[in-house]
Order: sequence, then structure tokens, then C-alpha cells
Amino acid sequence: MSISAETKAFLLESIRNVPDFPKVGVQFKDITTLVGSPKAFKAVIDHLADRYKNANIDFVVGAEARGFIFGAPLALAIGAGFAPIRKPSKLPYTTAGEKYALEYGFDEVQIHIDAFSAVKNAKALFIDDLIATGGTAEASIRLIERVGAKCVEAAFVINLFDLGGADKIKKLTNFYAILDIEGD
Repeated sequence: MSISAETKAFLLESIRNVPDFPKVGVQFKDITTLVGSPKAFKAVIDHLADRYKNANIDFVVGAEARGFIFGAPLALAIGAGFAPIRKPSKLPYTTAGEKYALEYGFDEVQIHIDAFSAVKNAKALFIDDLIATGGTAEASIRLIERVGAKCVEAAFVINLFDLGGADKIKKLTNFYAILDIEGD
């Protein structure tokens, strides 16, 4: 279930750093280069599948949009359903929403109100590519619980550990990240 130091180093090398995106001073961690490498992408999915294959997860829940990239193949690999969490007005059926604070204002995430209705007492795994300050993940976990599933863990490919998001999530559910790196 653990991942080797060699594999972690390989994954880190597979992530492109984009300076000053989306604004000056931010060092963006671009995972498109990781998922563009079949070897790196497979290493991530295989590792996560190994970690969760016996956890009796009913649904993997991915946050728009990069959480979809990891969530859908992981759900298939462990025999779970997949439920998307999206920005407002992107889902076609009746939704529930959860607002969260941004540096200047608010944002919101939504999920279908019946996302977990196929399984009584559903167990869900939340996944996203990266956690920084944790606002989206925190709102997503609250939303998962509100519409009827138990979020048993939140998983991330990258944890920007110095930005504090992991601490917020650990108050709500179990936390796991493959890579812990400084958020430049």
C-alpha cells in the first residue's frame, strides 16, 4: 500500500511547474504532464487502487475537473460508482450545493441529490488532484455527507502542505496524499 521513494520522485518529475499562473507569485502544479505519461498516470491509479481495493468504497467522488481525471479510472479499478461534483449549473438534474469562502467572495460546488441513492449507507471516497487551502475539498466533503453518503477518506495526488488544507480536511474525515510538497 505504500509508494516507493523512487516512484514518488518519478511522479514529482512528471509534474510541470508553471510560474506566475494563474497570477503572479503562484507556482502552478500542472498535472497534465503527469497524466500525459502513461507510466506516471498508471502508477498513480495503480497505487490508489491498491490502497482502496478492500475498503468497500461504494462511490468515488471527483471534484471538477481534475478530480474526474483520477476519480473515474479509480472507481472502475475498485469496482465503485463515480459521482461528479461540479460548479453551479453544470449538472442536469436536481442538485444540492455547498458554498465556501474564497480570498475575495464565495464559490459553490454541487452534486445530484440522488448521487448515492443506489446504495444504502453508501461509503464514499473524495478525490482531487491537489489540495492547497482546502476550500473546495471541505465544501465537497460536507456536500457528500449532506446528500447521504459517509465520506470515509479524502485523497489527493498532491498536498501543498504549507497551505493548511490538509488540516481542515483531517477535522472532517481521513486524509491521504501521495505527494507532500511545499506550495511555492
